Order: sequence, then structure tokens, then C-alpha cells
Amino acid sequence: MTRADKIDFSAVRWGSVEWTNLGTLYLRACDSRSPRPILGDVAAADAVNRIDYDWARMHRAVPPGLNRWLVALRAVRLDTWSTGFLRDHPDAAVLHLGCGMDTRAFRLHPPHGVRWFDVDQPNVIELRRKLYDDHDGYRMIGSSVTDPDWLEEIPADRPALIIAEGLLMYLREPQVRTLLQRLTDRFTGGELLFDTLSPLGPRLSKIFRKGIVTWGVRDGRELESWNPRLRFLEGASALAGSERIPDTTPRLLCRLLCATPAGKYDVLNRFAF
Repeated sequence: MTRADKIDFSAVRWGSVEWTNLGTLYLRACDSRSPRPILGDVAAADAVNRIDYDWARMHRAVPPGLNRWLVALRAVRLDTWSTGFLRDHPDAAVLHLGCGMDTRAFRLHPPHGVRWFDVDQPNVIELRRKLYDDHDGYRMIGSSVTDPDWLEEIPADRPALIIAEGLLMYLREPQVRTLLQRLTDRFTGGELLFDTLSPLGPRLSKIFRKGIVTWGVRDGRELESWNPRLRFLEGASALAGSERIPDTTPRLLCRLLCATPAGKYDVLNRFAF
């Protein structure tokens, strides 16, 4: 594919939310291209190949090194949980909230009976539409997840798989509570997969990230007390599975971090409702 054939993303502002989404996409593509990938996100590599962007600069700003493995470990855990749910519920409605440029809808190859909805801010979805089209079983919705109206577009007569990766920590606690209540009120049952940061997250964010992280929780099980329909199934450190990292130094570093409180800083949670 020549540069003229590629999709121009040069308008994506450096440091913006869309830029962050492209950075994560790039890291998953780097994992896919490695000799021993963890996630093997071929769809991400294909997307990066189709996009005309300054990937060399992205490589310097977001060096793949350890970063690609951290992104891959998180994604593979959520993918494993998602695949199990879709195997048991091949007619599910999937809501991928704050989807960014993630290719989960394509790399999981969901059953034909699944209806998949990728939801994110309108400007993010506008960018996604340069790469992908809506089709039978797949639809993109441009809306803030805190807006109550978009949920009315989702069929409520199916078991629901709701994935919120890298999202809830950027909402305030009242917004998280309200969103979870709306989701559980909308569907008769399903599973909710999301990651949480410890209360240290918002404090560190005020120092290093201009306060963009606004919610943290000591233990995801606390959410059961918020909503009687939520039932904790399992949780895992975002560093879990680090024995799969092929490079020795980052593998040992992750193993060391898992043995310290840092291993509980970022946790993946699986709930039923």
C-alpha cells in the first residue's frame, strides 16, 4: 500500500484523546508484529498499516518496550472473559464503552447472532469511521457514555456483555454509580468487565497528569454495595500473566511489581448482574 492509498490521520492533534487512542492501537500492533506476541492483534496491525500518520514520532513518544506487553496483557484478559461469555450467549448484545480505536469487535470474531456496539465520544467515532463501517451486527455510536439517551438505541431483550476498558477512572464517582445503575436497569442480565485504579490513582494524576484520573477504589467488590444486582465474579491484576512476556527484563520487572502493592494498583474486574 502506497502512502497515497492510506487514510490521512494527520489532523489528529498530538497529545489529544484521539492521539492516545492511536498510541494504544500502535502498541497492540507492535505486539502483533513481535516474534512471540501475547495478544496477536492482527486487526490492529492492519489498521496501523492503513493509516497515514507519523508513527516514527509515536514510537519515540510511546516506546513499545514494556508498554506493548502491558497493553497486551490487559487486553488478553478481557478478551478471554469476553470470549467465554459469547460462547455461552451467542445472541448477546455487546457494549464496548470508551472503545477508542480498539479492534476487539474484529479480533474476537463474535458469533453471527451477536449485536456489537462500539460507543465513544463523537469525535472518536468520527475517526473510527475513517477505518470501519457499520454493518449487520456491528454499529458505532458517537456519544458520551454519561449521556442517558444513547442507551435507548441498544436492544434490551438480549443478554448483555458490557466492556469498559480504561474508562471508569476518568469519570467521577457519582457518574460511575449512575452509569452502572442505568446499565443494570436496561438489561435483564449479563456481565460487566472493567478496570479500576486504586485511590492512589487520582492523587498521582493531580501531580503527573493534570488531574484527568478522577475515581479510584480500594477493592472492586465495593461496587456490590452500590447496586444490589452487581455480583463480583473475579478480579486480576493488570500485570497478571506476565510470565508470557518473552523479554527477560520486563518479565522480571512485572513479576517483582506483582509481589508489591503496585500489583494491586490497576485491577481488572468481572461482575455479573
